[in-house]
Amino acid sequence: MLRPFPAKVDTEMKPQNAPCEDLQGDLFKTELVEIIDLAHPLVQLAEAVDWAALDAEFAPLFCGDNGCPAKSVRLMTALHYLKYSFDLSDEDVVAGWVENPYWQHLSGMKYFEHQPPIDASSMTRWRKRLSERGTERMLRETIAAGLKLKAVKNSQLKRVNVDTTVQEKNVRFPTDARLYDRSRERLVAAARERGIPLRQSYSRLGRQTLMQANLYLHVRHG
Repeated sequence: MLRPFPAKVDTEMKPQNAPCEDLQGDLFKTELVEIIDLAHPLVQLAEAVDWAALDAEFAPLFCGDNGCPAKSVRLMTALHYLKYSFDLSDEDVVAGWVENPYWQHLSGMKYFEHQPPIDASSMTRWRKRLSERGTERMLRETIAAGLKLKAVKNSQLKRVNVDTTVQEKNVRFPTDARLYDRSRERLVAAARERGIPLRQSYSRLGRQTLMQANLYLHVRHG
């Protein structure tokens, strides 16, 4: 069960609408939908995501009558989708946004923009504002869009593989002296079980070496 959204972290009014929602045209500009390939995956993704639902979900995070209007939810959500899809930093995704009409279309732009939509630091503040519940909501919408586009099957969601390569684990470091002494003990025990005679088990010497290693470790950290 998701926890409720935290209190507002600063005074920003409700987010602006995405520019593509503006029905007013411009005779001197060409709309993005007229110059991009409508079969492009990012165009299809833009059609599949329920942007209105995200707007409604994140509305409680903003102040109703104080501060300057926040950037549109669609823009900020799309930038984070692009960031994690292409493994980019906040600065790189904002810089790439200026050069890519498909990224701008996904973000809800109506016309091609030549200036960055935000400062990269705004993405950090946005993530803090969303907290865990908000990021989980974005993930759910990503999965729902994948199901709509048939890029993901329901059967593929029954089992989730999580990469924990960089996650902290309660294991000994490979060069831990205690780990080496434990290996020695097990090798000696295995040899005795199989009747293999050993000239020396290094039991006493192993304990002494382990004590010395621990002593050196404390001295180095002291």
